[in-house]
Amino acid sequence: MDILARIEEIWSKRITRREFLHEAVRAGAMIAAASGAGIFPGKAALASVKERRGMREALYYETLPGGKVKCVLCPNNCVMGDGQRGFCRAREPENGKLYSLVYELICASHIDPIEKKPVFHMLPGSKAFSIATAGCNSRCKYCQNWGISQVPPEDTDNSILTCSSLVSNALAAGCDSIAYTYTEPVVFYEYVMDASRAAREGGLRNIIVTGGKICPEPLRAMCGVIDAANVDLKGFDREYLRSVCAQELDDILATLKMLRAKGVWLEITNLLVPGLNDNMADIRRMAKWIRDELGPDVPLHFSRFWPQYKLRYLNPTPVDTLRKARDIAREEGLFFVYIGNVPDPGAEDTICPGCGKTVIRRMGYKVLGNDVGSGRCKYCGTSISGIWK
Repeated sequence: MDILARIEEIWSKRITRREFLHEAVRAGAMIAAASGAGIFPGKAALASVKERRGMREALYYETLPGGKVKCVLCPNNCVMGDGQRGFCRAREPENGKLYSLVYELICASHIDPIEKKPVFHMLPGSKAFSIATAGCNSRCKYCQNWGISQVPPEDTDNSILTCSSLVSNALAAGCDSIAYTYTEPVVFYEYVMDASRAAREGGLRNIIVTGGKICPEPLRAMCGVIDAANVDLKGFDREYLRSVCAQELDDILATLKMLRAKGVWLEITNLLVPGLNDNMADIRRMAKWIRDELGPDVPLHFSRFWPQYKLRYLNPTPVDTLRKARDIAREEGLFFVYIGNVPDPGAEDTICPGCGKTVIRRMGYKVLGNDVGSGRCKYCGTSISGIWK
C-alpha cells in the first residue's frame, strides 16, 4: 500500500490513542525505509498546507529538480518532497515551496523573570513575555520540554498569537522584553523575525534562548532584530554532542562567534550531565575558548541536570561538580560564572571583576539587590558588561 494512503487510512479511523500509536509505529517503519533518516511524513495527503493554521512560506530554502526542496535554515539541510517533513517536524514543502507550519501558532506562553532564561546581564529584575511553538532541530535526550519540542504541531495544544497581539500582550503584562524560548526559536524563525521587528517598534527588547544550530546567513539577519541570546553550549566534546544532542560543535561555536561579533548581548548555558559531559578537562578547554574567542566578560551559567526524557535513569548533577566547574572557569579568567538549578547561596550573584564585591545579589529568579549604576560597579566604577536601564 502507498505510504501516504496508509497514513490517511489510519488517520480516518475512529481508534483509541494506543491503537493509533501502534499503527503509527508500523507506518513509521514504512516511511523510514522509503524516505531516509531525518525526514518525517507530512500530512499533505490529508489537508493542504495552505489550509492549516500557522502556514507561512519559509525564508531560507532552495528548489531542487524533481519537485524537491532543500531547507538551508539550519545545518541539517533537509531535502524534502511533498508529503515529507524536515528533522524539526515543523517545515513541509508543497508544489516546490517550503512552508513553516508554526507561524504565529504558539504552544506555550508565560510571563517569566528574565533571570529564568537565564539572562543575568540585561535589565535585571524585569519580566520577559516567553513563547514557543512545536518542534526542534536538535534531539537532546534530556530535554525538559520534550512534550512540545520533540513532536509536530499537530500533537501540541496550539493557539494563534499574531505578532501585533504578542506585542500588545507583553506591554499589558508590564514586560520589557519578549523571549523566544522553551523549544528552539530557529524552528519558528519567520515568526521570530516578524515578531522581533514589531517588538522593537513597540519599545520591547528581544531574547532568543537557543541551541545555536543555525546557518550563517539567517543568523546574520536575526542579529539585526534581537538584543540578547542565551546559547546552550551543551558540551565541548564532539561525540557527546552528536550522540546525545544531534549537534556538531563547530556549528555552535560559529553561532557564538557571530552573535558576539554582531553586538548581540550573549550569555552561555552549559548543562552538566553526570558521566556524560562533566569532564573537567573539557570544561577547562571550553572556558579557555570562551575567554579567547568571545571575551572574559561573557557570562557562563553551569546548570544542574535533573533526570528528564530519555535520561531519567541518571542522577542529578552533584553540587560539587557544579562548583568545580565554576572554579575552573574562573581560574581561566572568566569574570561572570554562575550556577543554576540549585539553591546554593551566592551561586547566582554577580561579582565585580574590579574590586571583587557583590554588585547584584540573586536567589532563585529574584534580584535581592543591585549595585550596578549606569553599567558600572557603584563601589569602584569598573564597567559591568550587559544591557542596563
